[in-house]
Amino acid sequence: MPANLTPQYLEADRRFKAAKTIEEKVAALEEMLSLIPKHKGTEHLQGDLKRRLAKLRAEAEQARRRRGGFSTSVDREGAGQVVLVGPPNAGKSSLVACLTKAQSEVGDYPFTTRRPIAGMMQFVNIQIQLVDLPAVSDEYMEPWVPSLVRPADLALLIADLASPSVLEDLEKVIAILDRRKVALVSPGSPPPPTGWAHVPTLLLANKADTASAETVLEILRSEYRSRFPVHAVSAQTGRGLEPLRRTIYDGLCIVRVYSKPPGKEPSMQSPVVLPRGSTIVEMAAAIHKDFARQLKYARVWGGTKFSGQRVQQDYVVQEGDVIELHI
Repeated sequence: MPANLTPQYLEADRRFKAAKTIEEKVAALEEMLSLIPKHKGTEHLQGDLKRRLAKLRAEAEQARRRRGGFSTSVDREGAGQVVLVGPPNAGKSSLVACLTKAQSEVGDYPFTTRRPIAGMMQFVNIQIQLVDLPAVSDEYMEPWVPSLVRPADLALLIADLASPSVLEDLEKVIAILDRRKVALVSPGSPPPPTGWAHVPTLLLANKADTASAETVLEILRSEYRSRFPVHAVSAQTGRGLEPLRRTIYDGLCIVRVYSKPPGKEPSMQSPVVLPRGSTIVEMAAAIHKDFARQLKYARVWGGTKFSGQRVQQDYVVQEGDVIELHI
């Protein structure tokens, strides 16, 4: 089967061949992987791209260690990965510190955060990873920041209600990421064009405790409510932070379901986390790959009409379902 490579892919390949730094090569390879048609005819090429990308990332990590620097990669943990992006001094680090036990350097001056800081936010019986990223600005931006935003499950775009240029600052962040083909979009938006990453985004209006916050918040809502859900918070006073945990969970578009062995009680502290819209067979595969192949049927307590109702493999699981798999 022919590869049928697109002009966009070939352009990314040209940029890869012309790249002078490891960061530029990694960015080009990531774009090539996102652009390559996914079918049997490109399996070998996909594998080659992944090997080259892994090698370059390893080289970058080795170079970092030789320099005594820090890693710019973040291993995914928990039920979802959420990145905090925003202009300088918007309060990203303070918000991460309030919601997790991670301690970024916090200062009243721009560009305090120079490396990614990950922490785990508790939501009921699961944990969600929050990643504090360096500021996005046309004055300066760490070149690797877009590559960490691109694969995230959710972005929190942080607005500074105390800034007189809050609208301009936000538009700069959005435009800079757009130039790297990373679009911040409302959760539930249509799939992106080829080569683009669409990252579901919530707009957090931070510093809601400041004097002019309510006036600026209304302006912000008027400008952005059609693009992003807008939520007012304050890292200083804690306003809006507890409800924010639920908002982040909902923004991830995931559900928690519970496995019940036949004849036993379910463990309500150890949910199986799945993308919203997942089926019984996908839940079975998440527990063990052989379960999906061997599954005959399931019984469900929760989202069905009757408790313990027998359902087939295509039943779409609901938040809080207790599911008994029969194999």
